[in-house]
Formats: sequence, C-alpha cells, structure tokens
Amino acid sequence: MSEEVAPGPKESPLAPRAGPREVWKKGGRLLSVLLAANVLLLACTLISGGAFNKVAVYDTDVFALLTTMMLLAMLWILFYLLRTVRCPCAVPYRDAHAGPIWLRGGLVLFGICTLIMDIFKTGYYSSFFECQSAIKILHPVIQAVFVIIQTYFLWVSAKDCVHVHLNLTRCGLMFTLTTNLAIWMAAVVDESVHQSHSYSSSHSNASNAHLASDQRAGNPVGGDPCLCSTAVCQIFQQGYFYLYPFNIEYSLFASTMLYVMWKNVGRFLASTPGHSHTPSPLSLFRETFFAGPVLGLLLFVVGLAVFIIYEVQVSGGGGRTRQALVIYYSFNIVCLGLTTLISLSGSIIYRFDRRAMDHHKNPTRTLDVALLMGAALGQYAISYYSIVAVVAGTPQDLLAGLDLTHALLMIAQHTFQNMFIIESLHRGPPGAEPHSTPPKEPCQNLTFTNLDAFHTLPACPPTPRLVSPSPADQREAVAIISAPRSQWRRRCLRDISLFLLLCNVILWIMPAFGARPHFSNTVEVDFYGYSLWAAIVNICLPFGIFYRMHAVSSLLEVYVLS
Repeated sequence: MSEEVAPGPKESPLAPRAGPREVWKKGGRLLSVLLAANVLLLACTLISGGAFNKVAVYDTDVFALLTTMMLLAMLWILFYLLRTVRCPCAVPYRDAHAGPIWLRGGLVLFGICTLIMDIFKTGYYSSFFECQSAIKILHPVIQAVFVIIQTYFLWVSAKDCVHVHLNLTRCGLMFTLTTNLAIWMAAVVDESVHQSHSYSSSHSNASNAHLASDQRAGNPVGGDPCLCSTAVCQIFQQGYFYLYPFNIEYSLFASTMLYVMWKNVGRFLASTPGHSHTPSPLSLFRETFFAGPVLGLLLFVVGLAVFIIYEVQVSGGGGRTRQALVIYYSFNIVCLGLTTLISLSGSIIYRFDRRAMDHHKNPTRTLDVALLMGAALGQYAISYYSIVAVVAGTPQDLLAGLDLTHALLMIAQHTFQNMFIIESLHRGPPGAEPHSTPPKEPCQNLTFTNLDAFHTLPACPPTPRLVSPSPADQREAVAIISAPRSQWRRRCLRDISLFLLLCNVILWIMPAFGARPHFSNTVEVDFYGYSLWAAIVNICLPFGIFYRMHAVSSLLEVYVLS
C-alpha cells in the first residue's frame, strides 16, 4: 500500500529517480492557496452581486469573468500535458488511492450531461441573438471545450505525483480548482434565483418576477426585453435548468480530484507496490445476499414515483399541495429510518470484524472524510432551523409532525451513515486481518530429565491435522477456521453498502431536480419569513445535495473494499 516516506537522507535503491526534496514545501503550497483565495473572493463578489437586482452587476460581467478563468485554466492544462509531464522523471510516483475508476467514471458521466446543458444553453441564447450580448453565447461554448479538456486531463493525470515545475503546478491546480468552484457557485446562484422566481410566480407575483428577471439579465426596464416566446426556445430553457444538477456535481467532482493532485505534488512514495484489492465485476455482484440491492431498488423506484407525484401535484396548486407534502414526507421518513438502522447495523458488524485498521497517510481518504463531515453541516443547519420552527410555531398539525420527524431522522441518518462510511474507509482490504497467535499445543513446553518419569505420564493427545509446527501453516489454519464467518460479514457489508448507495441516489435526485418542500410547506416560511428562510435554504441545501452524491461515491468505494 502506498504511503508517504518520512524525510531522511537515505532513499531506497529500488525507488524511482525523482528530483531533490523541496527545502520548504509549505511555502509553495501557501503561494498557491493565496492565489486561489484571491481569485475565489473576486469571483464570489461578482457572482453574489449579480444575484441581487439592485446591484449594477449583470450576467454579462459574471460570464466574462468565468470565460476568462476557463481560458487561463485550459492554457495551464495544455502546458501540463504537453510540457510538464514530458520532462525527465516528471512523474516518478503514482498514488494508487487517487482517482479511482468509479470517481473518474462519474466525472465522465456528469461531464457528458454538462456538455448537453451547454448545447441547450447555446440554443437558448441563440434564439434571441439580436438583443443578447455575444458573451452569453461564447460562455457555454468555452465551457464545453473546458469540460472536454479538463475531463481528459483528470482521467490520465489524477494519480500523478509531479516532481518538476512544483510551484507552477501547484498554482495551476489551485487556479483550476478555483475555476470549478466559481462555476459551481454561479450554477447554484442561478438555480436559486430561478427557484425564487418560480415561488414568486406561484404566489401571483409573476409580473414582479418577470421584471426582476429582465433587470438581472441586463435588459433595460421598460425597454425591449428578450422574450422566450417560441416552443424551441422554451425547450432549451427548461432543458438546461433541469441539467444544472449535473453541472454542479461535475464541478465538485473535478474540484476534489484537483485537490488530491495538489496534495500529491512533490510527494515521495514508498517503492513497495500497493495492495490491489479491486475484485472483478462478476464477483462484486456474486458475493452478496441480494437483499440490499433488491430493497434499495424497490425504494429507488418508489422514490421516483413519489417525486413525480409531488412535482405534478405541487405545480397544480390548490389543495393537492398538502397531500403531496404528506406523501413526500412519509416516503422520506421511511427511507431515512431504514438507512439509519442499516448504517447502525453496519457499525455493529464492524465490532466483530478482524480486518486491521489502515493508518497509512492517504490524502484521498482524508479529503473524503472532511467533505462528508463538512457537507453534512448544511443539512444539519436546515434540520435544526426546521425543528425550532415546528416546536415554537403554531399550529401543531399532521404536516408539522411529519416535518419534525423528518428533520430529526435527517440528523440521525447523516450521523450514523457518516460513522459507518468513515470507519469503512479506514478498514484494510480483505486479507488484512491481523495475525493471531495460535494456541499452544498441550505438552509443548514440558521438559524432562528422567526418562522413567516421561513413560509414567499420560500420552499427549494427537495433534489435529490443521495445526502444524510451521508458523505459516498455523496462520493458514486459523484463516480456514474463521473464513466462513469473515465471508458472511463481507456479504452483509456489501448488501448494506449497496442499499445505502441506492437510497442516497434517490435522496439526491429529489432535491437536485427541484423538490422544495421547504417552501411548499409554509411552517418555516411563516415562522422565519420568506427572505430569511430562502437565504438559509439556498446557502445550506447545495451542501446537502453534494453530500448525497459524495456519499454515493464513498459507499461505492466501501462496497469494493468489502
């Protein structure tokens, strides 16, 4: 297993040749972090300013900044691929834990959906080219090229431990990471504003929402607005809004992979090869009890049906909104309750697991744990705000009770699921059981000085066939005896991982594609007011959505490692 070698004057003679060690590695990292912080603050200022109607910052300013950042990031990526990695001994080590195949596969999937979104966006803005700025059409085209180049770069270079152009590589990686975070923030703000306008329209304020939309788009109030009147234009508009969740997840996936690459710049690894513990795809599905996948698929299908019913009934308005909320909360309460119990049972199974804990330094695992804990804070915040609103507010009815139960189970589910995933990521691969000392055989340590006394003692029982004087054979015997129980635990853990994975997918789909019970249920809106509650939800919910997808990728890794 790859691990970081402690600094020292001696190098293994079998290790690949690399450049000299840096005098002050933290200095190069500090320079890149300061660059990223300044660029990110500038992007945050423009993006947040463009979200408010009274600030003279329009979409054209934000698009111009994002386009410039993507062009600069592409120039560095091309320099890295064409110049840096072709230097002698540029990449002497590759981190086996970085960029696993399921993470790169997810990046490609979300990248393809982002390309489709860019096509829809280009078609939408081209529908009224006469009254639009050229930057609005240029931005999705540049973003499509950026997604293609960056996806290829991360696919081939995610495991690199670069040892040349150290400071330039760190600054380039941090700038590219900042570019992805800025794209993510712009998408989140745009989607939040779209949701706010939809809420305003549903409350008979369509004219005010349309006025705010025109002003934010940079159109003069009372002038000639750019109206999306054709059917094709409306299809493009609805299409790219529904594809925003994939663009958001793509940016976050790319950011995590870029951060791991940044941590691996200048890193020295041991020359011993890492343990390969990726089984074949056939064995992955064969070594399960199938209870987890079947139950998970059942909840997934039921969740899709509940989501469709919720969207249809809420959009229809009237008295059906309350019925839709009852169905939505009931399904989520059942799903969250089951995932909480299953996560707790997985943690209990680990109490009987013989696999050793993996204490080696692993930047990928450290980042996964930090993201799981940090992203869960967003859903924690929404849940606690809901609990206070339900307990302190009036009246207390069925919907308020369901809302309170949903908030409490959301907190419990995030807590126990994080405990299960984090402990699973720190477990060693199968076969990493600590060697147990075999029991001593009877009469093994007896010494005799009198042969007559030896003949008077009762004979020792015969040695069992599985036990051998050889230490290797003794360990093999212990492994054979404990194999059935270990196999049973592995199958249970795989079923648990698959069940939690499928549940997290449906819990990601619902909020990512527009389910907003936070606004359909008026308990929190009446208690906090729409402005404050909308700010809380729009800030915290993107972290909750990211948590679900990151939990899916972590659970897939847990499934493979089990």
